[in-house]
Amino acid sequence: MAPSRPYTTEHTLTVDAPPHDLYALVADVGRWPAVFEPCVHVHHLERGEHAERFELWAQVGGGVSHWTSRRELDPRALRVTFAQEVSRAPIASMRGEWRFVERPGGRTQVVLLHWFTAVEEDAGAVRWISEALDRNSAAELTALGAVASGGCPVGEVLFSFTDIQRIPGPARAAYAFVHRADRWAELLPHVAGVELTETPDGVQDLRMETVTADGAKHFTASTRVCRDGAWIAYKQRVLPRLLLGHSGLWTFTDEADAAGAGGGSVATATHTVRLDPGAVESVLGTGRTLTDARAYLRDVLGRNSTATLSHAARYAAARGADTGSPPPGGPGAHPAA
Repeated sequence: MAPSRPYTTEHTLTVDAPPHDLYALVADVGRWPAVFEPCVHVHHLERGEHAERFELWAQVGGGVSHWTSRRELDPRALRVTFAQEVSRAPIASMRGEWRFVERPGGRTQVVLLHWFTAVEEDAGAVRWISEALDRNSAAELTALGAVASGGCPVGEVLFSFTDIQRIPGPARAAYAFVHRADRWAELLPHVAGVELTETPDGVQDLRMETVTADGAKHFTASTRVCRDGAWIAYKQRVLPRLLLGHSGLWTFTDEADAAGAGGGSVATATHTVRLDPGAVESVLGTGRTLTDARAYLRDVLGRNSTATLSHAARYAAARGADTGSPPPGGPGAHPAA
């Protein structure tokens, strides 16, 4: 079965922001999940000053697709080129390019090009790929423009922070606690209810009701990617009013003691957050600023993740040298409603 002929798509948007600011947002692919709605997680495999290779998970056509890409970064020419190493059907190959063209008045024309082939010359497959590119490219360009031209320095609305927990037990046990989120309503005081499903390739759909310190309940939905007992990434799909984007990463690493024997482990919880400047005063009160909002989110999100890590530490410590494998049944086998 021969691949289809090559097809090309082009999507553009003119933004009220300098080209170097827009280039910087696109070049920093690690922030994409908090900026671009389709992007779920990026995991770097190789990273250099002008080239990188990474795995990417994204919402495509109603599901989550996963592929490995290479990128070449050219800050002088304001150009980023990319190509998928191995594509998933119905895509046979995919490559593309970001261009940032300076326009009068401090504006920039952002051009996003894709070249692709389908696994065969099938009109339905080509249409499905083209429509997916139309949806995702439009969403990415709109989000890029909103962040860069929102009237606030990017660093004030898009930021990351990390909490670290040392664990007196194996990393795999702590991973198992976070992986089995379907049990959190029984184990975490700030979780009122959970529904969790998981695909064979480790992509989870997590729907959860949480309770804040004042007793208010909030519903959230996230897509999570679970990898080999080492890390769990997530993209929050249902957001509170103060957020326009929120992604995170849990990591779990074993440590060795001074004698080289097995010691404890370290777990981290990293959040990347995109603030909504227009919601600050309505959520936090008149006169509140972006500085207040960053501090508020650092406290609220950090408190929840720290509480989860503390429970994971106790779970891991209780298992000692146990492997920490999840109990029988697997996630989603008996989700708490």
